[in-house]
Amino acid sequence: MRRFPLRATWWLPALLLGCAQPAPQREGHVTLQRQAAPGQALPGPAQPAPDALRDDRGCLLPAPVVPKAPPPPHHLSGQLGLWVAEIDPVTLRPVRAVATNPDSVFPLASTYKQAVLWALLREVDAGRMQPGERFTVTRQNQSLGSYPFDGSDVRALSERMIHNSDNTATDILHRRAGLGAVQDVADRLGLCRTRLILPTKAWWVAQSGLSATFNGSGRWTGARGEEQRRIAALIDRDAQKYRADYVQRKLNDYFDHRRDDALDAQVYNLSTPYEFGTLVAQEFLRPDLSEASRRWQREVMATGFGKSALTITHQGRVRYVGAKGGNGWQLLTYSGYVETTDGRHLVYVFMQRGADQSYTMPNTRRAFAWINAALKVVLDAPARTTALGAPAR
Repeated sequence: MRRFPLRATWWLPALLLGCAQPAPQREGHVTLQRQAAPGQALPGPAQPAPDALRDDRGCLLPAPVVPKAPPPPHHLSGQLGLWVAEIDPVTLRPVRAVATNPDSVFPLASTYKQAVLWALLREVDAGRMQPGERFTVTRQNQSLGSYPFDGSDVRALSERMIHNSDNTATDILHRRAGLGAVQDVADRLGLCRTRLILPTKAWWVAQSGLSATFNGSGRWTGARGEEQRRIAALIDRDAQKYRADYVQRKLNDYFDHRRDDALDAQVYNLSTPYEFGTLVAQEFLRPDLSEASRRWQREVMATGFGKSALTITHQGRVRYVGAKGGNGWQLLTYSGYVETTDGRHLVYVFMQRGADQSYTMPNTRRAFAWINAALKVVLDAPARTTALGAPAR
């Protein structure tokens, strides 16, 4: 197909989003105040449920009270969130953890793409998607940035989605798996403040003012369940009307002249460090996939960025790392799952928004200095006889 010339813009691979203010803290520990996502209302007061980690609506309760993460070894500006934990592989509960603002809502950026991989592998296992299916890049499905060759199959697209953070590959797979199927990754886990439903081009079209559905609906930000799926499908239908280069020009104008944090917050995929850490733990330790799909998942996720940035990798203490990061205008995110050579299971989620820098990739070294400092605290902590489980009050 014809390649449309796009202005070189550093944030093309990134997925941008606004977030809530960080939760206030008390000395020595994180004060875990439950916050709504921007433009969203939380359910009513939570009541204990049979599952001690979820309320009576099935929503994951706030993170347990854990020691505060050590301060970043190097300056990181803006609003920061961190969740680093060792996970019990049987109960999937954290047994040791440190955190900073684990229940504040942040943008996910490209970190969300691992949920698309998980959802599409469920579809493969269910027989609703064939690994050998091949796809053509069209005016309708092309998103911003580079894109795959025509005829790429599901496996090739999944590799580009994680290793290259390719937005078109992501959108093709997201739509093929189903918008609802990707959101279901969060909904099945009770991650009520996690939104995964819109493909990349859909939120960029909404952000740039091109979606009549988004512009004309006041119900989108509070929508859940079937209503959320219905509106998301209409926004995505709007997105497929426009060529990528036209969307690019409209976004350039938006970022140059009229960027609005409140508008950003209404559109993009988002989560909290604790909720997304819960997703990562489930994704690797209990994905409910066939052996072939689980092997596919682990092989592809091993190509995401993270392993080489971990201190314990260079100490020879790592058996496996699956990771994904993302960046955008004043934001940066990293997440990962780690298996150590002595059989421990770790997750980390780093989130930054409102950074002093518009281009945040140079903050990567600082972000991993903080992640590594937190991992050291968790790995060096004394053993516990029971898993953490008491929710914050």
